[in-house]
Amino acid sequence: MPELRNYSSPINTLPRTLFFRDETISADTEFLPHSHEWGQLICVKCGVLALNIAGQRFLAPPEFAIWLPAGMEHGCYNRKLARFRSINIAPALCEGLPDTPCLVSLSPIFNAIVDDCFGRNMLEPTTKSELRLCRVLIDQLKAAPLQRTYLPTSQDKFLSPILTELERNPADNTSLGQWAKQVYTTERTLSRRCQQELGMAFSEWRQRLRFLHSISLLVQGRTVQDVALEVGYSSASAFIVMFQQISGTTPERFRREQSLFNG
Repeated sequence: MPELRNYSSPINTLPRTLFFRDETISADTEFLPHSHEWGQLICVKCGVLALNIAGQRFLAPPEFAIWLPAGMEHGCYNRKLARFRSINIAPALCEGLPDTPCLVSLSPIFNAIVDDCFGRNMLEPTTKSELRLCRVLIDQLKAAPLQRTYLPTSQDKFLSPILTELERNPADNTSLGQWAKQVYTTERTLSRRCQQELGMAFSEWRQRLRFLHSISLLVQGRTVQDVALEVGYSSASAFIVMFQQISGTTPERFRREQSLFNG
């Protein structure tokens, strides 16, 4: 049975500017649906964070963030351990930020400032220099690239059973043409539905799924060779190429960095 948790507010009143919080979610932990009066940016540092926001599912790997506008109801259920940093933003500072939930790709400048704030155990900016840094954070957030979600899903009658099966077994190498026969349609139709429903090709969606799955395995200490086979690659070299294309680092380096972060 999953551990059920209610979200406990880090403060009794609205943040005057920004409020920082660092949290680790154990495996099989569920946060019941709740909302905040402030905007919230959840920056993933370890594992993959899974949120349900207003009926939509959002998945975010490390170095991505999930933006939650004020008042947006959300809950969370994570099968694996995950660690994240939340930046709670006063409503007055949310002007110009997205009014719908989305995934945010954070800049090196943003990450450097956040690392500095957490490195100094800052809960809320108090000095003039800290307030200036937080203004830069807001400016960086407004300029950051946005996307709907990292791993879209679909209720399409053709795609839904395929995506469900692949999430259950990421190592499945069934081709798009073979899937088309199983759901009684054509490969061309499936390809078109992928672009319409997911916003990407089937091959990219499956690659992202395998990347997300591999992160959890690497954090558990599995070898690169084992992880490659577990997510459907016939060789470690092909897996390493995929991982580096998506994350900008190798699986081995990623695992070392995650180990250092978790101390």
